[in-house]
Amino acid sequence: MRTELRVLDPSIWDDWYGKLVLAFGGVPEAPEESALWRELTECERSIGAWDGADIVGTAGLFSFRLSVPGGGIVPAAGVTMVSVQATHRRRGVLRAMMRRQLDDIRAAGEEPLAVLTASEPDIYGRFGYGAATQAAYAEIDTTRVRLTVPEGADAVRLRAVPLESAVEACEAVYARRVRTRPGMLERIPGWERVPLLDPPADREGASPLRCVLAESGGEVSGYARFAVKPDWDLAGPKGTVVLRDLEALDPASYAALWRFLFDLDLTSVIRTGSRPVDDPWQFLASDIRRCAVRLRDSLFVRLVDVGAALEARTYTTPVETVLEVTDPFCPWNEGRWRLSGDTKGASCERTDDAPDLRLGVRDLGAAYLGGVSLAALAGAGRVQEARHGALTEATTAFASPVAPWLPHGF
Repeated sequence: MRTELRVLDPSIWDDWYGKLVLAFGGVPEAPEESALWRELTECERSIGAWDGADIVGTAGLFSFRLSVPGGGIVPAAGVTMVSVQATHRRRGVLRAMMRRQLDDIRAAGEEPLAVLTASEPDIYGRFGYGAATQAAYAEIDTTRVRLTVPEGADAVRLRAVPLESAVEACEAVYARRVRTRPGMLERIPGWERVPLLDPPADREGASPLRCVLAESGGEVSGYARFAVKPDWDLAGPKGTVVLRDLEALDPASYAALWRFLFDLDLTSVIRTGSRPVDDPWQFLASDIRRCAVRLRDSLFVRLVDVGAALEARTYTTPVETVLEVTDPFCPWNEGRWRLSGDTKGASCERTDDAPDLRLGVRDLGAAYLGGVSLAALAGAGRVQEARHGALTEATTAFASPVAPWLPHGF
């Protein structure tokens, strides 16, 4: 079998995207959902794998800007819409598309990182992508869990507003939050629509999305977007609050929004979507055991240019270390790199000096946003210490004071 990779012609987007949908089970999407993804697709950065006249593989890239430790924003290529038809699995199609993408990103020279979310996490490690963030999900029993709110929460004004009319205010809050937590994406035009997707077929009996704004000092200081799924039994109402997203600029506004969700009439459960693993609501709740918190992998990070990527973030403590990096899929990253950095900036250059740490690029990607400890990876045998003390130094320097988190998929 011979396949050919071609840049996506916008005129065949429907066919290309249809093959992606087919690979993921073949259930058609709502028209508003596919229309949004068509609008957001960067066709010049998307490819198809062709076998004769048939599209047998798809892959795309989004031009993102990602927050990193220290509050910086780094260009990152968002790998998306990756699929291979069942008839062409295990024939090198995925590998060829991954190879093409990384070569193209490197040739452009603008994005030191590539990022993705994985339908199956086992797939992408062999291409150098490391699981760098986790997401927390919860089902909170609001009949048994109490919420203790900080001083000032009672002064926060809450206001229910139509979903569409609140977009600008919500995005202003979100934009101010991006630099406070690694792993968040700046929302370039069009992406503000992604959190609003709400096809009726996907609601599973819940209401349309609703929005509540928090106001403090006369300004919008937070928002929550959620739905309510009614339910009743012989004992009475037991509805579920389905939380889509919640952001706030201060602890009082944050707690006021959560208290509102806890107190919604005719409900007994809050089911959250993706939340940070250190989300503060967990420290307001009286009984975390009754919140059924569970974790799963979220954002995978791949260093396309090791030197540029390590220079693009800052470090919590001064660090001076030589990293010996292995990267068989992108051999231009192979070798030793001297990283010098602190809270103000960093440099990372080639060196012939003896290594302090040895690790693969996948594990460097996992540790990049500060949510995965180099020491933990060393405990798994994935990082080797060549100079005594270097592991502790680098682990401390790479750490982030808050857990990295990806707010929504792509």
